Amino acid sequence: MQEGKSAAQHGRTAFADLAGKYLTFKLDAEEFGLEILKVQEIIKMMDITRVPRTPAFVRGVINLRGKVIPVVDLRLKFEMERREGTDKTCIIVVTVRRGTGSVVMGIIVDEVSEVLDVPGEKIEPPPEFGGVVDTTFILGMGKVGDRVVTLMDVDKVLSNQDVAEVASVGAVAA
Repeated sequence: MQEGKSAAQHGRTAFADLAGKYLTFKLDAEEFGLEILKVQEIIKMMDITRVPRTPAFVRGVINLRGKVIPVVDLRLKFEMERREGTDKTCIIVVTVRRGTGSVVMGIIVDEVSEVLDVPGEKIEPPPEFGGVVDTTFILGMGKVGDRVVTLMDVDKVLSNQDVAEVASVGAVAA
């Protein structure tokens, strides 16, 4: 930490670095945001081919313009109740960092909302739950009007082992 800077000021600077554009989406009534630069595209739900012996949150793979992409159900990953898709359910195709490379995968969400520009001064640190809840995937809490949007680090939503399993699903199905 730089000399002369308080811890609070240092924290504000760190959250100022998170300022930017986020694609927001919903799971139930909760609103989440992903860094827009991680998003490749948004597609409507399509047929997903199930791959045997994969974790429950891995729904399978899709064929997107000739490329096999693994798909994760974010509701199941977050231990929410499984829900049948609606006309608003869609797949967000994202790039997830893995070691020195990256993996392209889809994440199923209930509904995509909008792209928000969240200034750094409107981002608060993730809540503390005393180690009972893993919040390492939360970049911060964005205050947008009277709403609070959970800003996610898509690279940390899945553990390294999860990403390896998901990547191997895409490779096996290809």
